[in-house]
Amino acid sequence: MAEQAPSLRITEIFFSLQGETSRMGVPTVFVRLTGCPLRCGYCDSAYAFHGGETQSFDAIVEKVRSFGARTVCVTGGEPLAQKHSLAFLKRMCDEGFDVSLETSGALPIENVDPRVSRIVDIKTPGSGELAKMRWENLDAVNQGDEIKFVLCDRADYEWARDLLRDKQLTDRAPVLFSPVWETLKPADLAAWVLEDHLPVRVQVQLHKILWGDRPGV
Repeated sequence: MAEQAPSLRITEIFFSLQGETSRMGVPTVFVRLTGCPLRCGYCDSAYAFHGGETQSFDAIVEKVRSFGARTVCVTGGEPLAQKHSLAFLKRMCDEGFDVSLETSGALPIENVDPRVSRIVDIKTPGSGELAKMRWENLDAVNQGDEIKFVLCDRADYEWARDLLRDKQLTDRAPVLFSPVWETLKPADLAAWVLEDHLPVRVQVQLHKILWGDRPGV
């Protein structure tokens, strides 16, 4: 009996501008995988927790190529929760795409293809999922990756600031501070970062500013 071709459960594949990270504003194809073991209080992609459609690697690559862009972001949900995700990330790199991975920080990243830029969350107390953070991931990141904090309030900010300093995170990878949409004012976060002279990138979610908080953008 022939071995079944590898596949993934896909919520959506769409073409938009990258709204976050150092690639903000870059035309990007997003491959959003279904499923996530976390339930962060501020999650903006809960629609990806369930459902989706099983698609072969070949079908996904064909769809991605149809948009005519080289930059691809694999996101979720939590992409690494699917057993074929590592093979898929390698396949996308082999196909010549510039690939980034958005991951929650709760699952191991050390076996991700080194050509992939790993955007690794650090879950704050305000997320409600701090206990699921896999701290070993901090030893796996490098300067081609990015560490991201999504901040709910001043308490989250101070916690992240202290962790940044204690663990010298910017020596490991570039660090992003992002406010929770319509919860923490971006101007407040910017003021705190400037006051404390933190060597981080303050980011807002460009796609939400342009098109609102909705799927597929």
